[in-house]
Amino acid sequence: MRWEEVDRSRPEDRTWVDEALRRVEADAARSADTHLHVFPMPPAWQVDLYLKDESVHPTGSLKHRLARSLFLYALTSGWIHEGTPVIEASSGSTAISEAYFARLIGVPFIAVMPRSTSSEKVALIEFYGGHCHLVDEPAAIYDQAGRLAGERGGHYIDQFTYAERATDWRGNNNIAESIFEQLREERYPVPAWIVVGAGTGGTSATIGRYVRYKRHNTRVAVVRKGPPSTRTGPMRTGRQRAWVPASRASGGHGSSLRSYPLSSTGWSRSPMLPASLRCDG
Repeated sequence: MRWEEVDRSRPEDRTWVDEALRRVEADAARSADTHLHVFPMPPAWQVDLYLKDESVHPTGSLKHRLARSLFLYALTSGWIHEGTPVIEASSGSTAISEAYFARLIGVPFIAVMPRSTSSEKVALIEFYGGHCHLVDEPAAIYDQAGRLAGERGGHYIDQFTYAERATDWRGNNNIAESIFEQLREERYPVPAWIVVGAGTGGTSATIGRYVRYKRHNTRVAVVRKGPPSTRTGPMRTGRQRAWVPASRASGGHGSSLRSYPLSSTGWSRSPMLPASLRCDG
């Protein structure tokens, strides 16, 4: 193993990083918390349903929270400096949000994505100043991202590795804390269920840890996209079952509830959701 001496205490470098951190934190300070909407339900069901609207973030999805956390983590870890190219392997909302934050602090951003990625997503990344590096084999995007980072002296921000550690699950205005704070004055302030899309696992892990940390009697159901035969029906969560509206819970742009992705929906009161909540796509 070779050791290389690295001096990260240079005043000019610290000054740049301090300013970059200020810009990222200022973005959070300018943004009001996302709304928690009440979704009308039949009174006889005794279920209160809330939809956490993450689409109002500047980049249009809850991945804006993740991208902010990833950049803060990379900056404070000494991985991003002035001029450092930031590389990500993603063709989705995470890359769009990361392009936004890269432009905010003035560093290049490259999204490594399959050539089949929609032109709309490519356009959004480029709108925020990012560059799209297209590859023919979708499974190769991760190796390509690492290779590009090495060749260009950049940082592979790697959402799948760092999402969990970049997010403070104990609080600090994360999505879990936001949900429970917004439910505080509701008739059932502690939801029986929170339904979240699978994604990178960062959001569900944050909510799950926060629930246990605060000792709430709340269960978390994680929903993934899949063929019609696997997208609906009972999902086992602990000792009971819940009917999960999977095509809604997968959320985000292009889903049946485009404006209200169920990445963090509070299900209050009833431990079993009625079968009529199923959504067949």
